[in-house]
Amino acid sequence: MKKFNFHIKPIGLLDMLHFKKMVPRRREILRSGSLEPITAVYGVNRLAQSLHPKQQKAVVSEIIPRKDAKTYVLKAGKLAYFRAGQYVSVKLKIGGAVTARPYTLAGSPARALEGEYEITVKKAQDGFVSDYILANWEVGTEVTLSGPEGPFSYEPLRDEKEVVGLAGGSGITPFMAMARAIRDGVEDFSLTLLYGSRTKADILYAAELEEICAATDKVRVVHVLSEEKAEGFEHGFIDAELIQKYAPENYTLYICGPRAMHDFLSHEIPGLDLDEKHIRREFVPAPSSPEYFKSYTGDASQVYTLTLHFLGEEKEIALRADEPVLTAIERAGIAAPSRCRSGECGWCRSRLIGGEVFIPESMDGRRLADAGAGYVHPCSSWALSNLEMEIFPE
Repeated sequence: MKKFNFHIKPIGLLDMLHFKKMVPRRREILRSGSLEPITAVYGVNRLAQSLHPKQQKAVVSEIIPRKDAKTYVLKAGKLAYFRAGQYVSVKLKIGGAVTARPYTLAGSPARALEGEYEITVKKAQDGFVSDYILANWEVGTEVTLSGPEGPFSYEPLRDEKEVVGLAGGSGITPFMAMARAIRDGVEDFSLTLLYGSRTKADILYAAELEEICAATDKVRVVHVLSEEKAEGFEHGFIDAELIQKYAPENYTLYICGPRAMHDFLSHEIPGLDLDEKHIRREFVPAPSSPEYFKSYTGDASQVYTLTLHFLGEEKEIALRADEPVLTAIERAGIAAPSRCRSGECGWCRSRLIGGEVFIPESMDGRRLADAGAGYVHPCSSWALSNLEMEIFPE
């Protein structure tokens, strides 16, 4: 049996004197101290404020036109650093409505250190906010932003060194940030990107992607055209067979694109035999109507009443059954908190006091305790009756 020897130093006279004087010494320090409030901010708090500001102001410094879209370069004296793949929520007042929309940051995180962000806004069907931005933002327009949000970013402790990205349409933006971060040495992983577009003319960031691939061998782009056949391009849809054709042996899968793309891939991904931890999906905003979901049993033509409790006041507003509850609140000019608008982040978490809502299972990002206690996320909830709800300020 192994023996251990311990040597304990005996307490001497000097040690006893030290302890005896400790309490009087502390009392003297307290008596001699200032009674003025401490105004200094701890360094860790300053860092937290710089990384997670409640609000940021920037100015449109450049506009790059693209097909059915525009890229806006936003500048300020100081902007929060972000991780490639994160988004900011743009706050807007359009007529009497107060709203916000999430847009992924497409530039390199390194540019944030120079006070520069980049977002791309694509024209959308019935795009209330996108239509307004595309028609009204010009060089010099002041923009109000949230701090960077979202978990759709590379994590070396969880993800494989090889990443396969699946992008569709404007879903290219988080991968643009990742590709630029790899090129700039901010991120250290390899990216194989399968990018789906209708035709060659519809490819966003075509020239920029080509330049990045020329600058680093860690980024590879495979263009997939659904409505056009061309030499050097894949044709059709991004399916399991195409993914397996270009994927390495071990990889993490990242997916960002329209809802239809996510729905299609939900039938293809099981054939890849990937662990769920190696499948990363970007948030998908709510569709224009709850009738998109097969589980919806309400009447989307109905107009209900929402009794809203906010900051100690009560207000009744019209509530259309065909739009998320959050949209109705914003349309009434109430600045409700929101970020992802897809039921995931919980920023719009509110208490449902009365009434019934439809929440599709695929968009129910509530904690189990919240669901049991009657809390909902208005961004992913549709009215099935008159409602009474309490929302909380940001």
